[in-house]
Amino acid sequence: MNIEQESVNLKKGTKVTKVVLIGVSLVFVLIMLVIPMLVLIVYALKDGGTKYIEAITDPYTIKALRLTIVATVTAVAINTFFGLFAAWAVSKFHFRGKQLLLTIIDIPFAVSPVIAGLIFILTFGRIGWAHDFLNAHNIKVVFAVPGVIIATIFVTFPFISREIIPVLNAQGRDEEEAAALMGASGFHIFRKITLPHMKWALLYGIVLCSARAMGEFGAVSVLSGHLRGKTNTLPLHVEIIYNEFKLSAAFAVSSILVVLAVIILILRNIVEYKAKKGGR
Repeated sequence: MNIEQESVNLKKGTKVTKVVLIGVSLVFVLIMLVIPMLVLIVYALKDGGTKYIEAITDPYTIKALRLTIVATVTAVAINTFFGLFAAWAVSKFHFRGKQLLLTIIDIPFAVSPVIAGLIFILTFGRIGWAHDFLNAHNIKVVFAVPGVIIATIFVTFPFISREIIPVLNAQGRDEEEAAALMGASGFHIFRKITLPHMKWALLYGIVLCSARAMGEFGAVSVLSGHLRGKTNTLPLHVEIIYNEFKLSAAFAVSSILVVLAVIILILRNIVEYKAKKGGR
């Protein structure tokens, strides 16, 4: 009887804990995410649909959107290339300096984006050691599009490699070694064995990298110079029009980033579903 009573009490306690945890989570999500999103939509449409369309089709907004897309695509492409090779090297080979490489990969997680921007100014700016070389070859980095792209690459640097490395470590090296003993080339091994194992982690890393790149503000703000129509990404453009007290326009442009974020969230969920369905 005591055992049955304890079982009933345990079930009741578990149910109460479940309800409390779900309730706290829902309240937190409601306060921190749902309400702010609703407020953004309300303010974006405050002056009517015509003003909303004018704000999101403004030439400066379009240019900022284009630069955001260019910086995001470039950063994702470069970080994907690096992430694949770094993850492959770290997980499949033993070499001196492996831990140092892993530490360097994680640096953008620890360094403030603003500090990162200042570092690149000290590198490529007028007082930087690379300025004379860049100036001699008519290359401009600071307060130019290359600076925006470099800043975006830096802050998104670890996302793809850090998604792939645990998957490849869990896979081990037995299959690759067996294929190598049978005479398969390195590229063939990568294409037929390594890549299929990590494809969902790779896609997930690309999605996360894209989301981070589109929303980057700190490092880009330092390196861009806030040149409207030239080096402003969408987050910087939102800040400028907000500081001009054009609140409805600022929220309207912000809604573009929200839509892009929702699209990326959907893609992430699709990737997660496919990965679970595929058993990887």
